[in-house]
Amino acid sequence: MNKIVLLILSVWMISSSIKAQKISSKVVDKKTNQPIPYATIQIGENQGIVTNEEGSFSITLDDIQSKIDSIYISSMGYEKVGVAVTSITDSIIYIQPKAIALKSVFISNKNLDIDDIIDNVDDNMEDNYRSDLAKSRLFFRETNTNFIKKMDIEFKKSTIEEIDKKLVDSISRVIPRNSVFYAEALCDFYGNTDKQKLNVIKGARLYDKNNNGSIEGVFKKMEKIFKDNVKPNSYLKIRSGLFSQKVQVDSILKANQDAQDIADGIDNPKENFFFKSRKMNLKNLFNEMLYQSDTKLNVIKNSGRYIFERVDYTILDDVGVYVIKFTPKRRGDFKGTLYVNTEDFAVIRVDYQNVKRLRSFNLLGVSFEENGYSGTTIFQKGSDGKYGVKFIEKVTENKFGVDRPLSIIEKNKYVKGRNKQNQLSLNLDVISYAKNKYEVIVFDAKNITEAEYNNGKENKNVQSTYLSKYSPDFWKGYNIIEPNTAIKQFKAIDEDIEEE
Repeated sequence: MNKIVLLILSVWMISSSIKAQKISSKVVDKKTNQPIPYATIQIGENQGIVTNEEGSFSITLDDIQSKIDSIYISSMGYEKVGVAVTSITDSIIYIQPKAIALKSVFISNKNLDIDDIIDNVDDNMEDNYRSDLAKSRLFFRETNTNFIKKMDIEFKKSTIEEIDKKLVDSISRVIPRNSVFYAEALCDFYGNTDKQKLNVIKGARLYDKNNNGSIEGVFKKMEKIFKDNVKPNSYLKIRSGLFSQKVQVDSILKANQDAQDIADGIDNPKENFFFKSRKMNLKNLFNEMLYQSDTKLNVIKNSGRYIFERVDYTILDDVGVYVIKFTPKRRGDFKGTLYVNTEDFAVIRVDYQNVKRLRSFNLLGVSFEENGYSGTTIFQKGSDGKYGVKFIEKVTENKFGVDRPLSIIEKNKYVKGRNKQNQLSLNLDVISYAKNKYEVIVFDAKNITEAEYNNGKENKNVQSTYLSKYSPDFWKGYNIIEPNTAIKQFKAIDEDIEEE
């Protein structure tokens, strides 16, 4: 009897181990031995993932083990390869560049010149891309990297004893010069370009909480100073250069509390910062596709600003593809590559990079520059014959500067005599750089009705999990975009930073 029980337990443990199996590998070019980013890993009909920029991928087989015994790997210009699941054990998968049979694939379109192809792309956009209401299951990763190049806060004057040069210098020191923040979320995204809803299934934030802790300490210290020194019914007049703004003291104190709530992930009764930021960024990403009329990536809609050159043919899943390079004329902003289906003239992939600064201003000591805007977008044809987003990688790079005086003056109209109660005067000279990277993989997308959209629920108070270092177990049981080496190696500083 005991042997039978042990046998049953052994079989159960083996089956559980198989069900929870996770396979990981890297896709590599057989000739060059270089990793292949953004290769498609098909795990079912209209279902799959994409390799990351290092060519790596992972698949959790919990829900699909009984349905598949192989995965299929495809990428532009390569042979489609089928690989048995049982043969993948943290290995490297080599794929071979594919020879193109030009006569059989491209004979029908051989007389089209480049202008004809671009005109066909433009004419067919409305028919090719999905614009109806849809529901998409997706994974979204955001990486924010910030670098403060210059942080000079010159103390000039203060009538509050506690706010002195030492405190101002301490504030300058605790503001982190370098910081990185990762946010990840598995979501259901409902809607189209006009309206959207978001349901976050699971989310995580990966960053160094010690930096925020020191800043929060400064907030608390400043809040106590304000409470001890500012009279009831006072307001603050914040003056910088020619401009001034009146702010109630209560709103300043509340802003500090809001900042702490955001850092700690505390729920807001209406919607928290994590949810609001995920929804806003996803909306912006989906509303900036090259087929939309007001997109910044206006390569097709403003084709007159670009020079197009058909440089090659390639194959993707036995479908012929034009490879078209684009470079800007005098008014164009981008260079890159379009991959166009020879049959329906849909752009199935676009790689792009700006060639000049996209936006800048410098007014009265405040400056902003939008220096970088690059990425890759891959589209996939669905069962309805329409194309939808399969994968997005987008990187933006910005510079922000402030070089101007700042005065904070306490005033109180209910106090007899001198209306001005306290004053703090500073000179600010700050230059910072921010690099934001967005990655989205859509696992499944389907059209929905207006009623289904209306029935979709948003969880605006969803909690995200704080992680001080990368944990491979957090997304166990879910398919995501494989993290790159930087994410895997991230770890917050263990010791707390001392506060002044």
